[in-house]
Amino acid sequence: MITVTFEKDGQWVLGIKTERGILDVGGAARSLGSDAVPQTVSELIAKGEQGKAALQQFSDSEMAAREEFLYTEDSLKIGPCVTEPQKIICVGLNYKKHAEESNMPLPESPILFSKFNNALAGHQQEVKLPARSLQVDYEVELAIVIGKTASKVSEEDALNYVYGYCTANDLSARDLQFKTGQWLLGKTCDGFCPVGPYLVSAEEVKDPNALSLKTEVNGNVRQNSNTADLVFNCQEIISYASEHMTLQPGDLILTGTPEGVIMGEPEGERNWLKDGDEITVEVEGLGKLTTIMRK
Repeated sequence: MITVTFEKDGQWVLGIKTERGILDVGGAARSLGSDAVPQTVSELIAKGEQGKAALQQFSDSEMAAREEFLYTEDSLKIGPCVTEPQKIICVGLNYKKHAEESNMPLPESPILFSKFNNALAGHQQEVKLPARSLQVDYEVELAIVIGKTASKVSEEDALNYVYGYCTANDLSARDLQFKTGQWLLGKTCDGFCPVGPYLVSAEEVKDPNALSLKTEVNGNVRQNSNTADLVFNCQEIISYASEHMTLQPGDLILTGTPEGVIMGEPEGERNWLKDGDEITVEVEGLGKLTTIMRK
């Protein structure tokens, strides 16, 4: 199943991507007098397989396919595909070639840091450049969306706790990030965690550790890699994080970025993001996510 979040009447509501357009789940459910289907992405994730099955059955019904409940994607304001994660966990230096370009050794265990919900942003959203930063960078990432409460899970069982996956951009203000030994300041500025446009359920993704990733800035390819280059794969990350904290349904884990970031270029050749730059990040099978930078 592929879902989106879009704005309607000032709120983020749930939509399903279909061959005919985006189905407005809440609008169709209320019109048809159905209260059995999840009507927000948080409710969908929390209800797990039962909620997903109910939503799939509803979306396949003849009544739900009426034109009045369907929208073209480009007519909608698309929001972050997950809107209320309890935690946004990120992994640093998790691609071999990215560690090399950063002149840093491969980590012996996952380097975890966090973002907050203020950083969430949607597809085609304009994100302001921080007033106190001159070194804003992009980072395409595969994001994992947790589907079940996970505590101390094994690597062998870890993917069973995943609801799905999405494309993410770990925007980073490098001068703020390295101002101290803690990376938080440069990582969780407003809008610095675009995710989406789609949330793709796990059964649609054959192997999360074998997906191509790409970043384009103003149409020029800047990153082009594959999750096969991960230092710690998705199972290892989930298991490791769950040893130290309980993961909850809807939590986001950004798994790291490959080589090709601005910070990896020679110091005199770094063209940091500026007003008007358009960054499109893509993970294979999960969709393209575009962000426009503004002063």
